[in-house]
Amino acid sequence: MFCVNMGPVDRALRAIVGLILISLTVVGPQTLWGLVGLVPLLTAVVGFCPAYLPLGIKTCRTEDRTA
Repeated sequence: MFCVNMGPVDRALRAIVGLILISLTVVGPQTLWGLVGLVPLLTAVVGFCPAYLPLGIKTCRTEDRTA
């Protein structure tokens, strides 16, 4: 399917940012803009960032892993 192009630190940071943004729908301004946090959270879970492809970025160490 997709190659994993995100390392563990990148994935952890994205998960944290995603959860913080999602929490804004409950605490804070309580707007649906917090749902934007689903994007970094989903990319962290999958381990694949589509924006990295055209930029040629890989933050993972192994080349042959697949999600």
